[in-house]
Amino acid sequence: MKKEVDIVNQLPFASEDDVLELIHAVMHQVRARHGRAAPDGGQSIAHMEGKVMNFFARHPGATQSDLVVHSGRDKGQVARLLAGMKDKGLLESVTDEKDRRVVRHFLTEKAKDLHADVKRQRQQLSRLAVAGFSAQQKQQLLELLRQVQNNLRE
Repeated sequence: MKKEVDIVNQLPFASEDDVLELIHAVMHQVRARHGRAAPDGGQSIAHMEGKVMNFFARHPGATQSDLVVHSGRDKGQVARLLAGMKDKGLLESVTDEKDRRVVRHFLTEKAKDLHADVKRQRQQLSRLAVAGFSAQQKQQLLELLRQVQNNLRE
């Protein structure tokens, strides 16, 4: 039986100009449509596992501390997440040759394949999200979202 998406996040907005509520609703739709399984029905991954795979795909050999700083999560949560991913065969850990106290993490081939599948799915969903937009509208949307991001960083 196919899981249906709840309608909680599809209720009318508290305010017509609540930008953050609209961004939240869009991301809820993205996560609901994106799915967390390989297209062939293979291994499913949790949202945070996807984020971790994305981090180590961009930063192979990074450490647990690097991920803690990047993610803003606490050390214990990150340690449990990495341990679970190692158990699933998604991460391999290697002790640094120069400093044996440092452990570096890398995606396994299995994780690289899964990450590539998820990335393809995300690109398809991204194209769907802006279907019917002109190139100028897409550029404007990106610029506006970057400005929102910058405003919230300050």
